This record gives sequence, C-alpha cells and structure tokens, in this order.
Amino acid sequence: MSTQTLNPTVAAVTERIIERSRLTREAYLNRIRAMRQNRPERNRLGCSNLAHGYAAMPKTVKIEMLREHTPNLGMISAYNDMVSAHQPFAAFPAWIKDEVGKHGATAQVAGGTPAMCDGITQGYEGMELSLFSRDVIAMSTAIGLSHQMFDGAMFFGVCDKIVPGLLIGALSCGHLPGIFVPAGPMTSGIGNKEKARTRQKFAEGKVGRDELLASEMASYHSPGTCTFYGTANSNQMIMEFMGLHLPAAAFHNPETPIREALTRYAAAHLVQSIQNRSIKPIGEMLSEKSFVNAIIGLMATGGSTNHTMHIIAMAKAAGILINWDDFDELSKVIPLLIRVYPNGQADINHFAATGGLPFVIRELRRSGLLHDDVDTVMGHGMQAYTQEPFLLNGKLEWHDAVSASADEDILRPIERPFSKDGGLCLMKGNIGRGIIKVSAVREGNRIIEAPAIVFEDQKEVLAAFERGELERDFIAVVRFQGPRANGMPELHKLTPPLGILQDKGFKVALITDGRMSGASGKIPAAIHMSPEALLGGNIGKIQTGDLIRFNSETGELNVLIDEHEWRQRTIPQPDLRRNHHGLGRELFAAFRNQTSSAETGAMSFGGDFA
Repeated sequence: MSTQTLNPTVAAVTERIIERSRLTREAYLNRIRAMRQNRPERNRLGCSNLAHGYAAMPKTVKIEMLREHTPNLGMISAYNDMVSAHQPFAAFPAWIKDEVGKHGATAQVAGGTPAMCDGITQGYEGMELSLFSRDVIAMSTAIGLSHQMFDGAMFFGVCDKIVPGLLIGALSCGHLPGIFVPAGPMTSGIGNKEKARTRQKFAEGKVGRDELLASEMASYHSPGTCTFYGTANSNQMIMEFMGLHLPAAAFHNPETPIREALTRYAAAHLVQSIQNRSIKPIGEMLSEKSFVNAIIGLMATGGSTNHTMHIIAMAKAAGILINWDDFDELSKVIPLLIRVYPNGQADINHFAATGGLPFVIRELRRSGLLHDDVDTVMGHGMQAYTQEPFLLNGKLEWHDAVSASADEDILRPIERPFSKDGGLCLMKGNIGRGIIKVSAVREGNRIIEAPAIVFEDQKEVLAAFERGELERDFIAVVRFQGPRANGMPELHKLTPPLGILQDKGFKVALITDGRMSGASGKIPAAIHMSPEALLGGNIGKIQTGDLIRFNSETGELNVLIDEHEWRQRTIPQPDLRRNHHGLGRELFAAFRNQTSSAETGAMSFGGDFA
C-alpha cells in the first residue's frame, strides 16, 4: 500500500531532533563502529579466555563454536517465576539452542537481569527501587555482553523497567545486531469494569479483603503480561514500532504453539541475518526516526506516561536527544486510534483480536504519520509490520492486517479516531513542566481551578481521605516524590480514593513530581513535575490553600499568586531518611544522588553518557 507524504509536523520535529543530536549521535556511532570487526567477535579473545567461555558447553556444541564462522548468539534473560510476564522465558533458551543448531549456529545464556514487578511493590517501600532497576538492568545487560563471545544477541523482557533497561544495555554494545523476543499477555480474566468496581467498593468499605483478593486473582491469574494497557504492554508496542520484534509478535499468549514458533523463528531469523549480513548492528539500525516512530506509537495508542522518561533515556543511549516539547508537538497531530483499559474497558487481547498493531501501523503509515525510511530486524521500511503471523500446518506465515476493525469501540481507522490528537499532553506554567495522560480523563474533568492541599507522602493523602478531610474541590500536591528524593515511586494507591471523590461530584486533580505510569486512570494528574521539589522545583513552593489553575486542554498549570510573593517563597527541607534505608534502598544512594531530571530520562549514568 502506498504512503502519503510525511506529515510536516512529524518531519519538522524529526529534523529538530537530528540537528540537536548531531554531535552526540556522531560520537556514539564512532564509538560503536570502532568495536566492529569482519570476523566473529570471540576471535579477538585469547585461547585461555575462549576456553573459559566454552568450558560448560556440550562437546558437540564446542565443536561448532570452534568453527570460525559459526555465529554464537548471546541471550540476555529477565526470567523469574514470580513475575507472571517473565515466567514463560524459562522455556526460551532450550528452544533457541535447539533451533539455531539447525541453522549452523550456537547460543548461550549470556546473563540475567532483575525483573521486579511494580504491581507487587505498589504502595510499599520496594517501589522506591523500581525506576532505578532500569539502570541496574542496563548494566546487567552490558555485563552479560561484555565477554565478547557473541555475534548477535537476543533479549527477553516484557515489563515496566525491563525492556527500557535491556535496550539501554544493548545500545551500550551497539556494534552487535540483536532482536527482542516477547512472552505475550496472559489470557483475559474478569472484565476491567468489574475489577475497578470491586476496588472502589473496597476503598469505600463496602466489601472486605477476601472479596477484593478474589477479584484481583481472577484478573491476574496466569503466566503472561497483565492485560491492561500499562507500561509493560506499551513496551511491547514500542518494540514493534521501532522494528525490534518480529512483526505482531507482542500479543500472542504464552504456552501456545504460535508463541514457541515465533520464538524459534526469531532465533533462526537473527542467525540467517548475521550469516548473510542483512541486519545492521542495533546501534546503527535505530536512528532518530526510529525513536520518533516510538513516540508516534505512544500517542496513537494512548500508552504509558512512563515512556516520556524511558524513550528519552533509550534515545540518549544511542546519542539521540529528545525532550517533552517533541512529545507535545507530535501529540497534536497523531490521532488516538485505540481504547484499552484504563482508556476504555477492553484489554490487550481484545485489541489484538480486533486488528492490533498491524492495523494501527498500516493506518499511520498510509497517512504519512510514520517514518517508513527506517531499518528494522526485518530489513528496510515498516511494510512488514502491517502484517500479522499465523501458524498454518506448523509453519509461520504473515498476512496483511485486517481491512476493517472488528470492533470500533476498541480500534478505529484513521478517518474516525477517538480523538484527533494523541494521548499525552505537556503541562507547564509557574509550577514547572509535567506530563498528563489526558486520553484517560473525561472531557468534563480536564479543567479545574481549585485550592491546593499539599502532601509529602502518598500515605498522608490516604490518611486524610480516611478522616473525611477531602470532601471538597481541591488539587492534591504530592511532592518530594522525584528520582532524587526517593526514587520516584508510582502513586497508584491514590487513584481509588481520588476516584471516589470525583464520582461524588467534587472537582479533584493531582500534581506530583512522582509517577502514575500507564494506569493513571480517570483522575487528571500532572506527573513527573520537573524540576522536582528536591532540586528546587517550584512544586516545592506551593502552600495549602493556594489557588491553582489546571487546564489539560491548553496545558496551563499555574499557581494563581502575586509574582513577587511567589519569587520570595522558599522550599522546605524534608526529612527523607525514612526513604533511604530498608529493602536495599541504602544501596541506591549513588543512583539518587546523581540522577537526572524526569525530562532528561531520570538516568543515574554520568553526564557524558550520550
């Protein structure tokens, strides 16, 4: 199918990113090109070094590895059997070793990375390690690949910080080609409306813990990714928009024949691409246009707000500099094509069944709203990603995306979008700069002018709610929740009580330098406020009773106060000692002390990283 001329806003934003990144991108490419050789990387190693790398392998595999032109793949896995999305990865190494052996190659598990679950740590101390686990994963990935035993790499990860961490680590070894291999979502459990209703009843004291737990277990019930459209499934979308997956690989369930077939195919495809030199190293393959495509995908699908940090951090790892103005401008021209919980009631399985990502990519591509001049693991261009796989007589075949959505309450063509602009908006004013997932907020709740109530911990909000002190119009300001303060935890525990107050007819909103992620829900929330309070951000100056104008339609976020008085205010110094010890938080002091702002990726790596 032919494509229209590229949208002028997409072209202009891309050109601005290219120009802004010219020096850092050139420096990055020079570094990774210096690492490339025209022979297997392991041939650089001495005999003793190689013997250590071969020692644990079966004799038949050793014989193959000793052949000079036998590709050896390194597998980096985020497997554990506590996180449902990562449990399926247990089977992948055996499948891949078997498959590559059929194609004259070998494979080794090069290393593992941690994979924590925000759903488990939500509202508890462990959540304060979550954001920085991304940087640990990046370093773990680099450590696994640092042995220089590999001619290509396969990356197994799904959830919130894991995929961004894997890609940052992969880009640090960007002279190697690689492919990302997903595990897929769990099958659908109870409906999202029913789950949300039970949560709200529990918050209101109308049902007990037993009924709440039964509801949650009926929702999160099997191996695979959680089925709402949060950060994990947004990760998978982005990998396809960037051409790092096989086409439409993301949303097939675990423990199915097609999931095993896709995994094996990915391994064989990478081997063959290395053998015939048809795949670029990952650091060269991903360009400024690839990252713009990722942002476009985020807007068109109403994806997770976490990616306003992760895309910036991943791009920076490739020497590419992106900021929130780029997101905001692209959002204005990218239509919203899907509604999946929390933007709607459907889950990710329903979305895939109606036409899924191949449909979305085709619609954007044919309308000039997606870069087609990009390299992917499938070759050049995005045409392959407008197709979906089928397992026919034991063989994978890709067919064109469906011509029409099976359910326009979930997925729509570009002529009839859910909205003409994307799911995210930049909020800015005298408080600072932040992000809102406006696609999740009903139109009548998008503009609020109300007094502030200031909190310095989400537990303070919950306690005030329990005491009945929040039965009014107000804007909750929850500060000292940024990366420097306490690791920038997600604040999902605030959604049920604020939702109850909104349902009672009160005008409520949230402003925070913390996170709300992809499940921010129906409450208007300006999050990731930058600079954060601990770095002198003006969110720290707000006092209870200050009148705030919160307009997510125009992006205005201002304290309505005399300018002279505003300048004279100082920021209180919080006691954060309780956030810096226990459950390993003391080990992350260096991360907190040197992390960058949310808008620059909240990265703990050095300033010359790009």
